[in-house]
Amino acid sequence: MRNITDKTLVAWVSPANLTQRGGGVLSIGGTATQFDAIVFGELEPARWMAGSSFFERTHRAQAGWPEESAGPGTPVQIAIVYRGREVSLYRNGAPYASYTMDAEPATFTTDSLVVLGLRHLGAGNGYFAGGIDDARIYDAALDAETIASLRPNRLTGPKPLGWWSFEDGGTADRMGVFPEGELLGGATVRGGKLILDGVAGCMVVRQPKSVARTEQGWPSYHIAALEDEGMGLPYDANGCIYWNGRYHLMYIFQRADGAHCWGHVSSPDLLNWTYHPTALEPRPGDPDRGIFSGNAFLNKDGRPMLCWFGIEAGVCVATAADGDLIRWDKHPANPIVPIPKEGEPGYGVYTVWDPYLWLEGDTYMCLLGGNRLPSDRDTLYLCTSPDLVNWTPQHAFYEGDPAWRRPDEDCSCPDFFRVGDRHVLLCISHAVGARFYVGHLDAAKGIFLPQSHVRMNWPGGMFFAPESLEAPDGRRLFWAWVTDPRIGPAQQGTGSGFQSLPRVLAFAVDGEPLITPARELEALRGERVHRGRMALADGTDLELPGVRAMHTELAVEIEPGDAEAVGLKVRCAPDGSEETGVWYLPREKLLRIDMSRSTLRDDVVYGSPPFSSYGLQRAADCAAPYRTVDAPLSLPEGERLRLRVFLDGPMLEVFANDRQCVTQVLYPRGEDTDRIRLCARGGSAQVVTLDAWQMAPLRIVDARHAAPDER
Repeated sequence: MRNITDKTLVAWVSPANLTQRGGGVLSIGGTATQFDAIVFGELEPARWMAGSSFFERTHRAQAGWPEESAGPGTPVQIAIVYRGREVSLYRNGAPYASYTMDAEPATFTTDSLVVLGLRHLGAGNGYFAGGIDDARIYDAALDAETIASLRPNRLTGPKPLGWWSFEDGGTADRMGVFPEGELLGGATVRGGKLILDGVAGCMVVRQPKSVARTEQGWPSYHIAALEDEGMGLPYDANGCIYWNGRYHLMYIFQRADGAHCWGHVSSPDLLNWTYHPTALEPRPGDPDRGIFSGNAFLNKDGRPMLCWFGIEAGVCVATAADGDLIRWDKHPANPIVPIPKEGEPGYGVYTVWDPYLWLEGDTYMCLLGGNRLPSDRDTLYLCTSPDLVNWTPQHAFYEGDPAWRRPDEDCSCPDFFRVGDRHVLLCISHAVGARFYVGHLDAAKGIFLPQSHVRMNWPGGMFFAPESLEAPDGRRLFWAWVTDPRIGPAQQGTGSGFQSLPRVLAFAVDGEPLITPARELEALRGERVHRGRMALADGTDLELPGVRAMHTELAVEIEPGDAEAVGLKVRCAPDGSEETGVWYLPREKLLRIDMSRSTLRDDVVYGSPPFSSYGLQRAADCAAPYRTVDAPLSLPEGERLRLRVFLDGPMLEVFANDRQCVTQVLYPRGEDTDRIRLCARGGSAQVVTLDAWQMAPLRIVDARHAAPDER
């Protein structure tokens, strides 16, 4: 694997028209979180530009750059040279534009994705219409003279790292460095060109999955993305509903072309799960170019419906076409709440983003994520409708105490529901992760009055994008996407995408939130290992014989005594070179996950936001890695520490006294890293009781491609 920082992207390309916007010709990195690309017309019509993730390496002021004038079928050579922070663009060998990047240059590798005809995977509006005669990647910054000397379909000057000429009708890299390209969405090779329709056609060059999931110790009793469901970026839980005797969980996954879709899995008991055909996906002619976050609800006829943010469209809905929720009919009026364009009502007033929709009395209420208060704090925007078609924008849905959250936090993936006499707004901020507000709904005014704010993730943690449902016994169950600390190439090697265990959100008599694992999981317990009282002296690392940490539940009760820190270490190597600490610190009033020795691998890094590693090509590129995750936990004098610890391959979920839960993902390098040790520091403690169970796997049926009568 070779690193690529200074580089040159070159393509001979024929735009089918000059009015198309944002189509990618040649992209390296290929994901929304990290790519550099030759892009046409994204920021200014008919201008070539150096596209990049979040425009970090893109010069935005392009109005003065030359407009493209080539007619259909006329090839144009476009080259972009990256030399340190200097970027130079050339058209037909002549200088076109140049600038200095504000950001540091991105580093890619020969394992990085390469995409032709699409800005990056999942960019619904990023398809290019036209033909590509020849495309190349050089792992050096070429000079102007060399670029001018290049000719399509002939190798002159320095050898490229990757070269696609399409002369033989194939998609192979003629240099043999990158794998053969995969044609998607109707892209074809014809007449020595890659022909692209600007709608769904592209060519993806990706390394085959190189590591068996079993080598990574994959989860067995958690819901996880199937191997053909992409990297799980994102893998948000969505559309959760209990219907006709089954728990239904939808989740975002990515098709081969990167388009975001909703998968569907259901269970009668949270133990036996069936994967069903894709519930929602973008189709030709649909206004939405991808399916992002949303929810399930019942309409006025009592029929289940799904609501989601349709990429490039707005809020969309679909109605269940059968009692098993397998088939869904999209509403003909989609998007029912469109993204307002400049000059239209609502433009600059509210943002259309992750929606949550429900029926309150006789009125449909839709909350729009990603909105801001005048104080520059997060809020949702409320819209109302009598019929799901005619919508009236209302106002900001909540305010709350600005001190509860950081200025850089948004409110996305909202989920609004009642628990007893309280209302809960479950959501995320992209900056930190999962959280919720607790308060009361004034339905007459359409205003939520939060009284408290509770985090479920902290910097360095991986708990993101939750979604809930009401169980038939009234419990509020929820799942969440647990993100992956491995860098992008490592995730591409196996795929990714994990859901947390199903958790129950409730409230104590005094109003304190309670979070516990769903009791159904106890049916997965195998043979029990029990230990009675054990003394933990200062400095103790007491290994538990006969207990291993791969697919295990632990229940531990500890009297902290005078210890400054007490807990256990999991996923331990025999020599302690790899281990993860689970600590309670009474004086600091913290529950801590210590990842400082979790792994010797060089492709795992704990950053913040929780999904920050996905866009990294090297762990060393993380500017501020975290060594611990610290969550507040205060036990009254005399209360014992009660931990329930779930280990499932890389997954670690720690529940403390029903009042706190911390989630982490662990990838130690060593194969023999399954030991568990009890520990005390700065004083002594007493283990009162410990129970351990090896956990059976979930029972999974993949019925995605079964005939209807076989599902």
